Amino acid sequence: MMRSLLTFAAGLLFAFSTTAAEVTGKWRTIDDETGQPKSIVEIYESNGRYYGRVVDLLMKPDDTLCDKCPGERQGKPIVGMNVITGMVKKGDIYEGGQILDPTKGKVYDCKMWREGNTLKVRGYLGFFYRTQSWQRVE
Repeated sequence: MMRSLLTFAAGLLFAFSTTAAEVTGKWRTIDDETGQPKSIVEIYESNGRYYGRVVDLLMKPDDTLCDKCPGERQGKPIVGMNVITGMVKKGDIYEGGQILDPTKGKVYDCKMWREGNTLKVRGYLGFFYRTQSWQRVE
């Protein structure tokens, strides 16, 4: 009986630890400069890579276009746009992809990880970086 209970408890701990770092789902982005919520981004997995698309803008109309975006994204609606691309899960960290700041039209290398119900999203440009704390949307 005790062995069964210990096996069950170990299984629960393993299940919790493997899902605790999961990033898929909807997240409320919080601007690190103003502290204001800006958008809802849905992170999803496709072929072993993780992507994040804007599903709602909180401070602008949903038909806002990305005027400063580079390349093929320029002039396209921000809602529906992938702003996180090509992330790969390595343990509890997701890295190797990029993140777009549609307000500034800049693309950064990206790393993200979970801290409880908070998703830490860090954009890099060389040695310089900014980190935002996104909140899970239930």
